[in-house]
Amino acid sequence: MLYLKRKIDSFLSGWKKSENKKPLIIKGPRQVGKTESIRRFSSKNYENVLEINFVEEPKYKMITVDGYKTDDIIKNISLLDPSKRFIAGKTLIFFDELQEFPEIATALKFFHIDGRFEIICSGSMLGLNYTKIESNSVGYKTDYTMFSLDFEEFLWAKGYDDQFVINLLEHMHTLKPLNEVQMSVCSSLFLDYCILGGMPAIVRAYITKGTFEGSLEMQRQLIADYKEDIRKYAQGVDQTRILNVFTQITPQLAKDNKKFQISKVASGARFSEYRGCIGWLDDAGVINLCYCLKFPALPLKGNFDEAKYKIYFADSGLLVAMLDDETQEDLRANKNLGVYKGALYENIVGEALVKSSFSLYYYKREDSTLEEDFFVRTASELIPVEVKAKNGRAKSLKTLIKSDKYADIHYGIKFTGGNIGYSDNIYTFPYFCAFLLRRYLKFKS
Repeated sequence: MLYLKRKIDSFLSGWKKSENKKPLIIKGPRQVGKTESIRRFSSKNYENVLEINFVEEPKYKMITVDGYKTDDIIKNISLLDPSKRFIAGKTLIFFDELQEFPEIATALKFFHIDGRFEIICSGSMLGLNYTKIESNSVGYKTDYTMFSLDFEEFLWAKGYDDQFVINLLEHMHTLKPLNEVQMSVCSSLFLDYCILGGMPAIVRAYITKGTFEGSLEMQRQLIADYKEDIRKYAQGVDQTRILNVFTQITPQLAKDNKKFQISKVASGARFSEYRGCIGWLDDAGVINLCYCLKFPALPLKGNFDEAKYKIYFADSGLLVAMLDDETQEDLRANKNLGVYKGALYENIVGEALVKSSFSLYYYKREDSTLEEDFFVRTASELIPVEVKAKNGRAKSLKTLIKSDKYADIHYGIKFTGGNIGYSDNIYTFPYFCAFLLRRYLKFKS
């Protein structure tokens, strides 16, 4: 099976080389490639690998019956499967589907102190049980959050090397427009990525076949799987509420005012009833929440309204899969996004920011038309980020930059379908450069 190079590969290599390494917990939504990447890493780096999957082999939930010390757990694993071997200094123990048995996290402290074996844990929907995991293993673990493929990983899958990305970044730094070939190739690749999303199985099928054949069916199956997870893990009445929110994201993103309105979810719905349901989807890694700033100024944390937010899908493929049949056909056959064009590009830029470790914030002034899609920050500056479906005027962006009211803002970033440019303290970049924004800002500052 074709292996897709992932950013976690280099992280795992660094973790392996580090001294006094702690047990590693890899979090992330389902089907983003966690298990596949861990298996590949472990087969290349360990003489002996023990994999325990708490979903496929629930009997292993008994291994802590005598306590959480390493010797007690090893003894019980050996009783359940005498073929398993424990070679000190050469063994990786991989606990998969951790969300099914979060109690094993208590053992991480003892494995770390013992030091004979290296430990990796992984699981989907970890946000649901992560409070328990955190309290049981505080100070004795390293966390890593894995996402679906970002555009850089998609480029790797298509055969482009690091120099291709370095060249894009150099154009951003120098503000030198890309030539016609570069724009055409990058725009075409990026639109394919937008349609497919970044789930490894879908991208792999596309790479192997060279077409979109079967991609929609795979995306819709993923939607069905997520809905099944909601039914499996959510409690009682929250199941219906969570599903209601989930199905409302796409139509609300298609509107000019993309602020998520609870009143549209169900008759008489109130924020207080749905706060936990939205948090559930966020914890599960299914959505990205973008909160409304009280005022565009630093610091960002604590400077937002928890009751005002936009909801984006954590993977654009989920948004695409939720579109109606006619839009789907037009999208794949003619690359026409219709009324969803603005929603998809805003979703994909938000996704790129989250995958680059930015939190999402927007601003909407109540007494005017002033509104900005996103904000990111450096150590000393607040930078508004606008996503334009067409390369038109950026009135709000110009106001934020020029007005004395916004002292932390000195320039802005605009992502469009057009080329690289600069005017009026606004740096314009193509959508496909969004994944490079953190690296660009680091250089710029």
